[in-house]
Amino acid sequence: MLRLLDELLWALRREGFGISTAQAIDGARAAALVGFGDRAVLRDAIGAVVVQRAADVPRFREVFEGFFAPGTAHGGDLWGRLADRGFSADELCAAREVIEAVLATSAGGGAAAAVLLGEAGALEGVLASAGVARAMASMTSPLQAGYFAHRVEERAGLRGVSMVARRLRDALRGALGDRGAAIAEAFAEETERMRRRVRAHVDRTAVERLDEPEGGEARAACDVPFAALSLAEEQDVRRAVQRIAEKLRGADRVRRRHARRGAFDPRKTLRRSLRTGGVPFQPARRRRRRDKPRLWVLCDVSDSVRAASRFLLELVSAVHELFAGTRSFVFVSELAEVTELLDGLALPAAFGRIASGRVVPVTANSNYGRAIAEFERRHGRELDRRATVVVLGDGRTNYHDGGVEAVRRLRDRCRALYWVCPEGRGSWGAGDSAMRGYEAASTKVLVARTARELADAARAIVARR
Repeated sequence: MLRLLDELLWALRREGFGISTAQAIDGARAAALVGFGDRAVLRDAIGAVVVQRAADVPRFREVFEGFFAPGTAHGGDLWGRLADRGFSADELCAAREVIEAVLATSAGGGAAAAVLLGEAGALEGVLASAGVARAMASMTSPLQAGYFAHRVEERAGLRGVSMVARRLRDALRGALGDRGAAIAEAFAEETERMRRRVRAHVDRTAVERLDEPEGGEARAACDVPFAALSLAEEQDVRRAVQRIAEKLRGADRVRRRHARRGAFDPRKTLRRSLRTGGVPFQPARRRRRRDKPRLWVLCDVSDSVRAASRFLLELVSAVHELFAGTRSFVFVSELAEVTELLDGLALPAAFGRIASGRVVPVTANSNYGRAIAEFERRHGRELDRRATVVVLGDGRTNYHDGGVEAVRRLRDRCRALYWVCPEGRGSWGAGDSAMRGYEAASTKVLVARTARELADAARAIVARR
């Protein structure tokens, strides 16, 4: 019964109920107190522990009744489910030896033994692990669900089992004849069932992360990818960018105030205390001089990344006082400086002129190699160890030369070269993406698909000053 309760709790987790380990223990205690004779009493006892909001009670009851609906089998581990299919204990004992031996001696098969041969809730534990969460961290679109499902299957070991399926079928047939072939077929069905559960988990995660929540609640605009922002959300993000700039300026004022006072110097204090017999009456402080760097910003303003470029330039314009000097450039195939344009016009008017194509042709295909080479030719000699270069772009070169070596030379001349990419790592290197090369040539690549990630990128750039 404890195993059955564990499977019930995992079924509730799959439906969106957040059930902690402490709640699971309390649920088991509640079930022990009320017993299993009356299903309605058991349902209400468990619901009193795991349901946090009254609005979730109907959904909890629906999941509970569906879990115990007639025809729904909960056989525990793999062997229990195979026994429910009519295989005898002797057949399963022989099959266990064959299956465990094949998985243990196959590349990638051993990792799946705990999931496939364990209890039904074992896969749910893997899906809830931090490793699976990291594997899906770069998912930016529901269209990528298939790719990330393969990554999660590999993390759970299911890919290894699929690769040894033929070997397993032959081994079971040789050991048990036709009954072995039937067990192999049942084993394949169990594997496919787990793969469907993995895909359902990935699809559900994509919906929860990228779509609007149920109940009509508005999405947090700061967590919406730039390319998917509505007009109302763009206004919210613009206000959020201003708040981010205010926080960065405030943090800089605090840092400068602390810098004027100086940091406590224990060594100098101890040396000074020798004058007073080892008693440190007068603490010593040290002051660190930090020069403001010059900031150079290069933004791709092609259609695919224009929204991200606009918000980055807004942020740079708002925090220009943190740098000794800021020069801004935009490019698609051609490169043009827009420092005076951003200083002389209101930001909406400046961005309107850039988007209209009057600064650089925006209908051309992106040519990173050409634009970076032009920047190096014009301004490469002006870069020194006080310069910080920031490039924003998705690295989609349209199969032109990406100019990776030019990026590396620029990085070697300046203090740091950051590449801000509005695409997740999962799509780097696919198609015409040169992001893998840019990652190796840059000081650091910062992923900024949303306003929140752009804020993190801005903090990393400012902290390097």
